[in-house]
Amino acid sequence: MSERFERVWTVRFSDTDPFGIAHYPRIVDALHETSDIFMQEIGFPFWAITEDHGYGLPLVEIDFEFERPVEAGDDVTISLVPDLGTRSVRFDYVARHDGAVAFSGYEQRVCTEQGGGSREIPDDLRAALSSYAED
Repeated sequence: MSERFERVWTVRFSDTDPFGIAHYPRIVDALHETSDIFMQEIGFPFWAITEDHGYGLPLVEIDFEFERPVEAGDDVTISLVPDLGTRSVRFDYVARHDGAVAFSGYEQRVCTEQGGGSREIPDDLRAALSSYAED
């Protein structure tokens, strides 16, 4: 059984538009922050991968769909599930508020050598990601 990665994003007043609904750029930020927290938790923080390991995981694609608005003060539970390829990883997200899906989406990241060119995901990173991947 895989572990589950979840975190709670509390929508702040500064995250909302004049109608009190979370503005889409802040939702993109919430997704990026979720992957930052996840990568740090598994021992591969984005800010240290290149320096410590000589490769990176740049973002090459992002997409998400809105199902319902979230508002200032809402606690939104965002789950992240990695889907591993040979040279890339896709982070699938589902965000729920009061049990209902508010938005879902993904980030596609490619493993690259420092200085360019894709490479296979290293075994130690693959193992760390795999413990959260769906069976």
